[in-house]
Amino acid sequence: MTLIEALILVAVGGLTGFMNVISAGGSMITLPVLMFMGLDSATANGTNRVGIVLQNATAVTRFRKAGHKDVRLALKLSIPAVLGSLFGAWLATKVGDALFQWILIVVMVGCSILMVMPQPKNLRTEPLKDSHLTPMVYLAMLVIGFYGGFIQVAVGILFIVMLYRLLKIDLVQVNILKVLIVLVYMVPALGVFIHSGHVAWSYGLVLAVGSMLGAWMAARVTLSPDGAKWIQRFTLAVIVIIIVKLIIDLV
Repeated sequence: MTLIEALILVAVGGLTGFMNVISAGGSMITLPVLMFMGLDSATANGTNRVGIVLQNATAVTRFRKAGHKDVRLALKLSIPAVLGSLFGAWLATKVGDALFQWILIVVMVGCSILMVMPQPKNLRTEPLKDSHLTPMVYLAMLVIGFYGGFIQVAVGILFIVMLYRLLKIDLVQVNILKVLIVLVYMVPALGVFIHSGHVAWSYGLVLAVGSMLGAWMAARVTLSPDGAKWIQRFTLAVIVIIIVKLIIDLV
């Protein structure tokens, strides 16, 4: 890794760490950037997870300090997610670069559309209860775990769809559950990539430093609704450029 690449990774990490606190979708930038730096798709995918583990570990610690210590239901939901993530991570190490890039393009286009869709307003919410944990919910967590293990990009959108839109869990609780569940299934998924030799630690740790700096800054910034919209527009513009670059590289 050159000094220029390190500086780029810190800057990209800072941007995406800020984005992940303000909105979501940081991996839609970090994953392609790692690939543009010459890492093969599996190594870029595995390396991207180093920062995700550290970010979520930090977030879990912050939530516990804020008094959110009931993790029993989150751990129950994590069981099928871990199983799915192990299979997804294993499959990701077997997919060729060209196919993975096309999958990434499709996922990024779909997630970009979901990002600009209006969120439901005035939705009556309630705390998550044992009665919510139906077989269908466990199946959904298995699918989310598989997706997270395979590619992880904008997985927060899936949590919002399942926990907020379907189960009507408030967004604060969704975020608490998300960071803990992602941390639980991401550790074994990262282990799969490490075992297969698909983690470039220098890239991952430098990116993680930038991500944590960006998240720290975002936690101390209060954005107006207009400011949040400009962040979203800027993010989408960067994503469009990345999608075009990925397509050009393939054709």
